[in-house]
Amino acid sequence: MTADNRLVVTPSMLRIPIALCAVGVLALAAGLATDSQRAWMNLLVDGFYVLSIGVTATFFIGAQRLAHSKWWSPIRRIPEAFSMLLPVGAVLMIVLAFGFHALYPWTDPSSPAMAADNEIVRAGRFTYLSPPFVYARMIVIIGLWIAFALRMRQISLAGDASREAGNSAYARLFRYSGVFVPLYAVTFALSAYDWFISLAPKWFSTMFSVNIFAGSFVQTIAAIALATVVLKRKQLWGKDGALIDMNLIRTLGTMMLAFSTFWAYTWVCQYLLIWYSNIPDEAMWYHVRSSGGWLPLLIASFVVSWIIPFFTLLPFKSKSSLKAMTAMAILILLGRWFDLYIQVMPSHWDSPRFGWMEVGMAAGTAGLIWLVFVRVVSRAPLIPVHEPVIEARRGHAHH
Repeated sequence: MTADNRLVVTPSMLRIPIALCAVGVLALAAGLATDSQRAWMNLLVDGFYVLSIGVTATFFIGAQRLAHSKWWSPIRRIPEAFSMLLPVGAVLMIVLAFGFHALYPWTDPSSPAMAADNEIVRAGRFTYLSPPFVYARMIVIIGLWIAFALRMRQISLAGDASREAGNSAYARLFRYSGVFVPLYAVTFALSAYDWFISLAPKWFSTMFSVNIFAGSFVQTIAAIALATVVLKRKQLWGKDGALIDMNLIRTLGTMMLAFSTFWAYTWVCQYLLIWYSNIPDEAMWYHVRSSGGWLPLLIASFVVSWIIPFFTLLPFKSKSSLKAMTAMAILILLGRWFDLYIQVMPSHWDSPRFGWMEVGMAAGTAGLIWLVFVRVVSRAPLIPVHEPVIEARRGHAHH
């Protein structure tokens, strides 16, 4: 930690993430050479994993701003650093576009998956899923996300210049948040349809967008909690480290508990609605995932993503334990990966496959997130210098 409260990045901090990134690149290259469809499916899982943390971290910042939350001010640089994953995730999704033909039926209009009994439904499906329209939506949506993330980061950094700049940045970020939060709600729902539901265009669920959002939000909270706790355990918060107290840590634990439960609620609601109505075009999604070895993985994903975190984080003492918080954050992040795996893989496989390609590319994804986060978070004071809420706390402590 330097005198101006910046994290010092040492070569030892970068060796492991760089090595993991190299493993991921090699796994992708070998996968494209041996089983290209499997490689593209893994890239969809991993690319969206990175992209969703980036955009949902930006949403997290906006939501906290609009709620006038004060508890999170000392850790504001953490979600800001994660928001800078957006350009990296965009690159992964651009690479993925070269494999769309192996994943999505809409790239071939004559595909049986694009057929429909109702001509109106068929016409609407062909219009909405026409490749030029899909590509245009993806480019515009990701472009808007990146523009807002970069602009909000720029304003935040400018606020470190002086007390007046900090007050100005606080007000400007509030206005930007007011635009971005509703924009995120619409565009994230659209992107979830394009990247996941269109793998099986005949399937539809009114709960799907909410479920994907809930999973991405708890994933992002877990990433923020993990980074905060690791920096706390290694005592890297610098001279203002006292601001990162156990009340803040417990708040992150409570949020992981609450939003993993929200994800479980949407998961169960989606299942019950589809099971009760028993409409073939809707039930087929769960029928595939309840056969051929997928059912144990589906249940295990639910256990890892909710049941274990819920009963572990429910006691007050668990949320006060840095070790327990670290373990639960990692578990939720793993559960999120498995949830996306179950969203994607059964669209082309009759039974689960898990081998070197999945492990290698997932390891590369973890290394990439780690590398980007460390590099970005080290470029500014770890705790905002002239954040009005923090200055008020400093003044109160001095008084």
